[in-house]
Amino acid sequence: MSNQNRNKVGFRKYGFLLEQLVKRDFKVKYRRSYLGMIWSLLNPLLMMSVQYIVFSSIFKSNIENFMVYLLAGITLFNFISEATNNALISITGNAPLITKVYLPMYIFPIAKVISSSINLFLSMIPMLLMVVITGSPINLYTPLIFINLLLALVFCIGLGFVLATLMTLFRDTQFLWSIVLLIWMYATPIFYPVSIIPAKYAFIYMLNPLYHFISAARTILLSGVAPSLQSYLILICISFGSFALGWLFFVKNQDRFIHHL
Repeated sequence: MSNQNRNKVGFRKYGFLLEQLVKRDFKVKYRRSYLGMIWSLLNPLLMMSVQYIVFSSIFKSNIENFMVYLLAGITLFNFISEATNNALISITGNAPLITKVYLPMYIFPIAKVISSSINLFLSMIPMLLMVVITGSPINLYTPLIFINLLLALVFCIGLGFVLATLMTLFRDTQFLWSIVLLIWMYATPIFYPVSIIPAKYAFIYMLNPLYHFISAARTILLSGVAPSLQSYLILICISFGSFALGWLFFVKNQDRFIHHL
């Protein structure tokens, strides 16, 4: 049976397995942790507190409602970082299972990203709480943030396909990706204002997917308005373009995985 036919069957047949993998990953993350899921709420707040103390004296005067501005950036970056790091080892980490029984391999990176998205949606609780506390507008446009998050999930699945493939074939990928994430964090206006970026470098930020996700989130949470149609079109193209390219790359190489596990 061809890869394409096996994958079509898998979509219909292995939904229950996907659900169990997501539950397993989520439970394992908080195993033997006294606070458990509370860490999903505390982690973005603790990171925001540290970065707020460090950067507020530098950028606070230039950014309205710096706390929400910072938390929106941290929350989305944390999700993309966690989801891609987990997806990266999704094939190699399940090698004992993959080598013993046939399972559609694409299910493993998808499960990792979905389990990471649970933390993302939990982290929306402190974010929205901070929006209320700081007096940012809560209105009919606020729920649009969840569309932004779903598109980020699709984007991460596509990126996860690529990283899982590269990691299986080249083990050095995990070290290279940690460097890429560090550069990506500082190359994105998470804790500094976009206004400090020289105009001649603005085109670079337009090529940064994370910039568009964070910018749309801040438009909703800080301004209380819907992102423009152009913003949504860019996010849709980024998300589904990542998914399509990642899927094609994964399917093309998955038959080679067994020789590298």
